[in-house]
Amino acid sequence: MRDRWKAFTDSPYLPAVVLVFILSAGAGLFAGSYTYNMANPTPRHIPTAVVGSDAVPPARAFTAGLEKALNTSIALHPYGSRAAALHAVEEQKVFAIITFRDSGGRTTVRMDVASAAGQSVAQVLTQAAPKVAKAVHVPLTLGDVKPLQKGDPRGLAIFYITLAAVILGFVGAIQLSVHARLLTPFERILAIVANSLLGSFTIAAVVDWWLGALDLPFVESWLILAFTMFTSGMVFTMFNTLVGRWAMLPTWGLMVLLGNPSSGGAVSWPLLPSLLGRIGQWLPPGASVNAQHTAVYFGDAQHVFPFLVLLMWAAPSTAVFWVWRHRHPGGRDRAPAHAASADGGAGA
Repeated sequence: MRDRWKAFTDSPYLPAVVLVFILSAGAGLFAGSYTYNMANPTPRHIPTAVVGSDAVPPARAFTAGLEKALNTSIALHPYGSRAAALHAVEEQKVFAIITFRDSGGRTTVRMDVASAAGQSVAQVLTQAAPKVAKAVHVPLTLGDVKPLQKGDPRGLAIFYITLAAVILGFVGAIQLSVHARLLTPFERILAIVANSLLGSFTIAAVVDWWLGALDLPFVESWLILAFTMFTSGMVFTMFNTLVGRWAMLPTWGLMVLLGNPSSGGAVSWPLLPSLLGRIGQWLPPGASVNAQHTAVYFGDAQHVFPFLVLLMWAAPSTAVFWVWRHRHPGGRDRAPAHAASADGGAGA
């Protein structure tokens, strides 16, 4: 029995069997991760601006009814004017504005969603609010202060281009490790930079210039995608340095199984499980979605945080690869040709 087991472990069948089990588990985790996060998004905490008094009974009845209908907390933030509330929307501090007015002794409600801030949040609010207003007998007007672009009515294009950048970033690094093994460490980094710049340019050009799905602030969007691709490629290169041929496992787990579903691109973070929503903002896909989303729809309120997150992953990954580059399964002997000839002559 021991001889058979030793023969099996020394054969090419062992890694094949291990890979089959790993890939099977990965398939289940992949399906489960995306289904858990995206199949039935449930609101958990929705920051909402309030203009006017929410202390009168009709206003309290409306907000309480909305929370009950959504089974969530509507975090109300009072603002002194509509202009201040609109500024909060631009800063992405709130996802909607509820305005209470006294009209001839009767309270009326206006709800303005911001589809560009989170289409999935806007959808659940606009579906629930009319039913609640009817139940509590409060007149309701609906509006959208930040609509999505016409070419992207579901608000998914940013998620898709980020997904493309993330996956092609580490797939490009994988292909370099397979087909360009003789690159030196510095040349490998340059190749990943070149792949990131060219690949991201192609993604942005196809989505904006060819398909017209998004009207991008082209240079900013291109560079965000390039930064994303470079970060993804260097994360794989780091893992390839540390764990060799199994580098795909932690890269796929970090970027695809955990990072993309929790990025807020397909489902806004108030509808994600709270822990994943917080984690996602600190991972490269979430940071990229955040930066891209702000660039496209809230260009005057771009934040430094998502770029710091990308840098937080790209810089240490590059440093680990550089410091332990001798462990990377690529590279070539850079000894001068005359030295190699002298060694050969001495051996002869």
